[in-house]
Amino acid sequence: MDSDNTLGAFLRARREMTSPDQAGQPWTGRRRTPGLRREEVAQLSGVSTDYYARLEQGREKHPSEQVVHALARALGLNPEETAHLHRLTRTARGPVRRGDGVSVGPSLLRLMDGWLHTPALILDRRLDVLAGNHLGRALFAGMLEQGETNLVRFTFLNPAARDFYPDWERVARSGLAALRAGSAELMNDPRLTELVGELSLKSPEFRHLWARHDVRGKAHEAKSFNHHQVGALTLTYDSFTVDSVPDQQLIVYQAEPGSSSQQALALLGTVAADLPTLPAVSLGNFSQES
Repeated sequence: MDSDNTLGAFLRARREMTSPDQAGQPWTGRRRTPGLRREEVAQLSGVSTDYYARLEQGREKHPSEQVVHALARALGLNPEETAHLHRLTRTARGPVRRGDGVSVGPSLLRLMDGWLHTPALILDRRLDVLAGNHLGRALFAGMLEQGETNLVRFTFLNPAARDFYPDWERVARSGLAALRAGSAELMNDPRLTELVGELSLKSPEFRHLWARHDVRGKAHEAKSFNHHQVGALTLTYDSFTVDSVPDQQLIVYQAEPGSSSQQALALLGTVAADLPTLPAVSLGNFSQES
């Protein structure tokens, strides 16, 4: 993805985005960037400047848990960013994981199919759509019918995404931060490497945002859509980890009761009833009947 030094790249990106004021440090001397200097992070973390420099340069990849906690405090990392840092250091210690696809369980699919008024998708850590119930596939039909199954690729490379997502920039940042959050568990995964390489080559916006190393998993958020069949919707999604397959996430969308978005979802369910069944390839690793 970025390089063989993802731990160092993450530390450097967060250091350069942490101002002395945020870290309680005085502004002294001339600075090439508004962020902290290496020696300042080292001092705040209680390690030598040489040791911290080796962490950023990838010459040291095995910091202790105590050092990781100290670095997180020095850089003002939030809980998700701290957890990401811990995952990166654990990855450096042991064998890497591969993101090999696992089929979505039939009981989960039956559960989803019973939600007639609630769009639902199953995503993996790359944000590939593995499965969706009828209304979920209808909501993202503009993407899936083109044979696209990755939400981040669609967002950054398909011009239709900027119309589908009225608040495109916020969606792009959120999706990329979620992809980054899952990347620590998929180090050297060839499919993720290929995805990041393609997006970096074709999208300057992706390159810029990916270099920030923002980390935020999908959890709960309101999102606006402009659907080609039913118009504007504002839906809130919640994300749930599938305990039997931790690499999969169940994403459930809901509309505010009595809202115009709820009416639009009801209409979408009716309109989408006549849509052809999506080909199996459009659901990634899983094939299901409508």
